[in-house]
Amino acid sequence: MKILIAIGSKEYSKSTLQVGIRVAKAFNASTTIVDVGEKVSEFSSKLVGLTQERMESWDFDRPGIDVLEWAFSYLAKKKFIEPKQIQSGFPKNTLVEKNSRRSEVFLKGTVSDQVNLILRSGDIIEELRDEVQSEFYNVTIIGGSGKRDMAHDLVQYIDSSIFVVKNFTSNQKYRILCAVDDSPKTRKAVKYTVRIAQAFNIGVDILTISNKGELKPSSKLAAEQAEKFMRRCGIEAKNLYDEGEPSKKIVEIAGNNNIIIMGASTQSPIAKYFRGSKPLKVMKNCDCPVLIVK
Repeated sequence: MKILIAIGSKEYSKSTLQVGIRVAKAFNASTTIVDVGEKVSEFSSKLVGLTQERMESWDFDRPGIDVLEWAFSYLAKKKFIEPKQIQSGFPKNTLVEKNSRRSEVFLKGTVSDQVNLILRSGDIIEELRDEVQSEFYNVTIIGGSGKRDMAHDLVQYIDSSIFVVKNFTSNQKYRILCAVDDSPKTRKAVKYTVRIAQAFNIGVDILTISNKGELKPSSKLAAEQAEKFMRRCGIEAKNLYDEGEPSKKIVEIAGNNNIIIMGASTQSPIAKYFRGSKPLKVMKNCDCPVLIVK
């Protein structure tokens, strides 16, 4: 399992990093934290090119180093990296330059051997998409910033599951709202729900919605199997059944004190473009974190 946590600033990314580390622990996952900054100018790129592997001779820090240093301090505080590396401090002088747009620090973790800090420069959507596709991450964790419809673009164009840390507060008492139906993605969403519930030590409401009156037997069976599986895993879980337009109902029931988990849409890209999809509608309109499982 490989997890990518995308951060953007010390001021706005604390909840993203906080949730990301808890999820990484739950999955015992190799963890990469990435900051995407502005594109490095041609002049700066030439300076970077003067040293491919070490930054010791630099008399300046490139943009974004302070964000990675802050992330390192957070990892150290949570004992997510080994004590020897914590004692040595943030190793900015060993930042490995892969190309003019990507630099990386390799760390040894306590939960997983592999913990990486990456600095990329360029358009945030393009850089995150390239990172996910080239490194084959299973889950990408991003903040819920409204400055740009980043989550919408990433859900549509990258292959990993997407966890949008939207309006997360550490003192809120959350439950998980797991949307279940008879679609192929439900089984994986249920498995992810168990891990997230264990990470946050919270219970689960399994929501199944009928859009046209009577609930389909196959959807009810999927809900019953999900509850049984969660209980076997030691998770407090109960089934909820409702009727209405699914995306609206999920948002309404979730409120601001749930973590929504649901499978990705099985519609074709063309259908998604013209009609939208339930996960995209939920992600856009909800007031809480949401994990869309692919």
